Amino acid sequence: MNLKTQFDNLVLANPLMVASGPLNGDYEKLKYMHDQGLGAITTKTISTREPKIPKPCIYGDRYYVMNSELWSEHPLKRWAGEFLPRYLEIKDRPLIVSVGYSEQDMKTLIPELDRFADAFEVSTHYVGKDLQVIAATVRTIRKLTKKPFYMKISPHIPDVEGFAKAIREAGANGIVAINSLGPSLKVNPASRRIEYGNASGYVWTSGPAIKPIALATVYKLKQAEPDLTVIGVGGIQSADDVIEFLLAGASAVQMLSAALLKGKDLYQKIIRDLPSALEKYGFSSVAEVIGTQLANPVKYHANLPRLIKDKCTDCRLCERICPYFAITYPGVITFDPDKCFRCGLCVSKCPTGAIVVDEEESL
Repeated sequence: MNLKTQFDNLVLANPLMVASGPLNGDYEKLKYMHDQGLGAITTKTISTREPKIPKPCIYGDRYYVMNSELWSEHPLKRWAGEFLPRYLEIKDRPLIVSVGYSEQDMKTLIPELDRFADAFEVSTHYVGKDLQVIAATVRTIRKLTKKPFYMKISPHIPDVEGFAKAIREAGANGIVAINSLGPSLKVNPASRRIEYGNASGYVWTSGPAIKPIALATVYKLKQAEPDLTVIGVGGIQSADDVIEFLLAGASAVQMLSAALLKGKDLYQKIIRDLPSALEKYGFSSVAEVIGTQLANPVKYHANLPRLIKDKCTDCRLCERICPYFAITYPGVITFDPDKCFRCGLCVSKCPTGAIVVDEEESL
C-alpha cells in the first residue's frame, strides 16, 4: 500500500506528523518522533521570549487535553545552536520548524532557523484576529525565506475563508488547521479552585473532542482556496481519522493530544493500521484518498428506523435517549411512525448497530 503524500516539493513517506507541543520540544524528543516512522517531523513552537508556564500545565480527560504550556521553554539560541544541528545529523525526511508569533518575531526567527527547515509552520495564536496584521506577517516571512510555510489558524479567527484568501495573496503556501480551542476553563468543585490555568485562569483545549470542528475548518478552507495546501490537525487518534481529514481536503495530518491520552506509541500504531484502513474503504493509496471529492447527498425525508432483532441486546439505550419519545419497549424495540422525527440519534448511538435506516425512501 502506497502511503506517500507530497506537496510543495515536500515528499512524505506517510501523511502522519507530530503536532507542535511537548512531544517535540528538544533533540531527544525530535529523535523519538523520528524513530516512530512519521512522514515529517515538526518542532515545538519556537519564539523570541521565554514563556512563563504555570505548573501543573497539562490536564488529560477521556476525550480532551487542557494545556497552558505556551511555546517552547528553550530559547532560540539553544534550538539553533544545539537541538537542530544535532537533529540534522539523523535527518532523512522533511523537517517543519514551528515558529511564533508576531511579525517582529519572524524577523529574528526565520533568518536564524532557515538553514535547518524544509518548511515553516507559523503560529498566530497570540497575534489576534486582524487579517491585515496576519497578512503583513506573511509578507515579511516571504521576504525572509524561499521555503514553503504554513500559517496555523486558531479557532477564534471569525472569517476562515478571509484568512485563507489573505494569507494566499500575501505569499503563504498553506494552512495548518486547527490550533487548540479556547480560552477554556477547568474547575475543581472539591477545592473551589480553578486548575491548570494561567494567571487569568484559562487554558486551551485539544484532543478527540475538537475533531468535528477541525474537520469542518479543513473542508471550509479547501473549498474556499483549493490551491492552498492544508495540513489537518485536531482530534486525530486513529487511522480512520487520518483518512477522514484527507477526504476533507488535507494533504497531511498532525497529532499530539491523543498520544498524551493513549500513549506515545500511538504514532506507530496509526502508521501500521493505515494500510488496512485504506483497504477497508476501497482505497489503493493515500494519494487516491486526497484526490477523492466528498459527496454531500443532503436529504430532507427519511424512512422510519428499522430494528435488526438479531443484533439487539435489549439495552434500551435508544428508548432512554430518544428526544421525540418515539421509541417504546413492549418486549421489543418499537418505533412510533407518528412521533418519530427521523433524526437519526438512535442509529448513531446504538452500541451494536441494531438500528438502521434504509436508503431508499418509502412510497
